[in-house]
Amino acid sequence: MGNPSPTLRRAAVLAALVAASLAVVPAAPALAASSTTVTPAGHSFSASLVAGTTASFQVGSVTVACNTSTTTGAVPAEPGNASPDGPVTSVVAPPVFNNNGGACPTGIFLTTATSVTNNTNGDWSIALQYDPAGSTGTMTIPTGGVVTTISGLASCTIVVAPDGPATITGPWVDGAPPRLDFSAGVNVPIRVTGGLGCPTAATSAVFRATYEVANTTDPASPITVTA
Repeated sequence: MGNPSPTLRRAAVLAALVAASLAVVPAAPALAASSTTVTPAGHSFSASLVAGTTASFQVGSVTVACNTSTTTGAVPAEPGNASPDGPVTSVVAPPVFNNNGGACPTGIFLTTATSVTNNTNGDWSIALQYDPAGSTGTMTIPTGGVVTTISGLASCTIVVAPDGPATITGPWVDGAPPRLDFSAGVNVPIRVTGGLGCPTAATSAVFRATYEVANTTDPASPITVTA
């Protein structure tokens, strides 16, 4: 074969230069999370459903809806209430789920559901992360942290987070009181056991709820999430 044409030689040189320049360009570092400060430091809080709403779990065609859900916790004392590059985390009590103090309806004739929560395998927690585009709250559910029993015409057991801790994240909405909003629906892993009528093939449930967060140490000072 003869020598390549000047055009081909120039193309080859250009390709080599581009490849060399790409080889020395470092990958862009991952963006760090925004700094977060939660105040008032050390104050206790409660989280409960917005009046007139429910906490619901949808498993296949079965929906369990409870009109009462509450938990309690505390903002970490200084300096733990501030993080330079991530969320501020508070341990909370295992939430309560019931319907006027009793079992919750399921939407299926002659069945009800009872949910029992626990912290046997780890803590429940809420991690608050500031973001100028919209702050968020992430709730961690420990392994096996919720066990729901459906009774009546069908007998089923639903375990939430059966194989390890699970997290759900929703918007933190500032206000007096502020809200932690899971109303858009968040998926949680589950395991279902039981007989006829139980959704045993389901491996996830959709959880929906909106919580108001009240400062129980000083009700006049709302819990805030800032940079």
